[in-house]
Amino acid sequence: MSWANPLRDPRDLRLPRIAGPSALVIFGVTGDLSRRKLMPAVYDLANRGLLPPGFSLVGFGRRPWSDEDFAATFREAAKKHSRTEFRDDVWDRLAEGIRFVQGEFHDDDAFDRLSQTLTALDRTRGTGGNTAFYLSVPPDAFPTVCEQLERSGLADQRDGWRRVVIEKPFGHDLDSAKKLNAVLSGVFPEQSVFRIDHYLGKETVQNILALRFANQLFEPTWNSHYVDSVQITMAEDIGLGGRAGYYDGIGAARDVIQNHLLQLMALIAMEEPTSFHPAELQAEKIKVLSAASPVEPLDETSARGQYGPGWQGSEKVVGLLQEEGFSHTSTTETFAAITVEIASRRWAGVPFYLRTGKRLGRRVTEIALMFKRAPHLPFDDTMTGELGQNALVIRVQPDEGVTLRFGSKVPGSSMEVRDVNMDFSYGEAFTVSSPEAYERLILDVLLGEPSLFPVNAEVELSWKILDPVLQRWEAGGKPEEYESGTWGPDSADAMLARTGRTWRRP
Repeated sequence: MSWANPLRDPRDLRLPRIAGPSALVIFGVTGDLSRRKLMPAVYDLANRGLLPPGFSLVGFGRRPWSDEDFAATFREAAKKHSRTEFRDDVWDRLAEGIRFVQGEFHDDDAFDRLSQTLTALDRTRGTGGNTAFYLSVPPDAFPTVCEQLERSGLADQRDGWRRVVIEKPFGHDLDSAKKLNAVLSGVFPEQSVFRIDHYLGKETVQNILALRFANQLFEPTWNSHYVDSVQITMAEDIGLGGRAGYYDGIGAARDVIQNHLLQLMALIAMEEPTSFHPAELQAEKIKVLSAASPVEPLDETSARGQYGPGWQGSEKVVGLLQEEGFSHTSTTETFAAITVEIASRRWAGVPFYLRTGKRLGRRVTEIALMFKRAPHLPFDDTMTGELGQNALVIRVQPDEGVTLRFGSKVPGSSMEVRDVNMDFSYGEAFTVSSPEAYERLILDVLLGEPSLFPVNAEVELSWKILDPVLQRWEAGGKPEEYESGTWGPDSADAMLARTGRTWRRP
């Protein structure tokens, strides 16, 4: 006898979306991102039955690997990092379509061999000529790879679809982003370019749309009449040891604010789309970003810092300037905070505070809508001494969920009001585990579903918002040092204190 789970919503059993005949090529396949995220995500998709029987994965890299060497690396990564249980039968089917091509990005012969490999896979495994090229490579390599794909005919769309996936950062300022987009658009049509922002693949981020537009409870108060400010925080407790090659010269603002946090802001601030068709969602986000700008004066409404020595929990850690690979004179910021205003009827007068940093108090990403205080409280000050602002907090990671903070009477004979939390947790409310962001995004690429990917206009508008702040910082000397394990430099507190506000402590 089988028993139905009474907590299981029958709608969770609806038919999943399954990719059609296709192949995925990963450039930079020997890198950390590929090992920890991409290959495990591909395995998890296969384990969930979401990839076609003939799906093929081709790695491209400099190492002198055979197909078997690459398959062994893939197997190890899948067993170590995949979300689902490792099954030999799933692996055996997936391994039949694994290939490796050795070469450099400027090597014509290597791309010709890649073309021959994909042609053979189409013939033997029925990939239909459909190929997605994942560029897990440094941004300065994007143009070279795209030009090689065009030269070798691999970008030709006549015998199946061809799509390109690029990782952030999308340039280092507005001018470079425009040049990069010009290169991409010269090889691939815009609908074939997928700019990965893995935060947009997280279930909690997607739930922002459901929270706002499926509930009458929240939308009437989602405006400047009720919201005092919005705080978007992405904090990490780790340092940057070993990542100097990527991070030095880029910094926290380019690495996180330009893409992740401005995208989260757009989802929070956008108007209701006419439908959830990708073009409609993107149009509403573009309206927000077009109306957004940094608040002046930038010296007072932004902050940047660089972590110094301190304690991370019980571990004594060094500062950035003592980390391996970083210059003792590096001015790369590891903390960045900016204030953004949105010139719209809904959000006029509401500051959006965006902050991110390394070596902060704990690892957390959240969006907090801080509501205005009640216009009149019929209580003595002693009754509400511990009462703060109402807040709606969307927790993106690590404990995905939503918290609503409001005032409630403390049990007892006296009238005392104190903040309490009403909490929703994904882990407790649903009986199925959420897929990793890269699972959702890779599947969407193979399906040609662009909803969760920023388009060219969004990228350029985001740089337009951030560029004035970066230019001011570059003219202003070194970032302020803050102690590791704290919540950033004093200037970050000062940028809110000037308006009588404080950062919410996650």
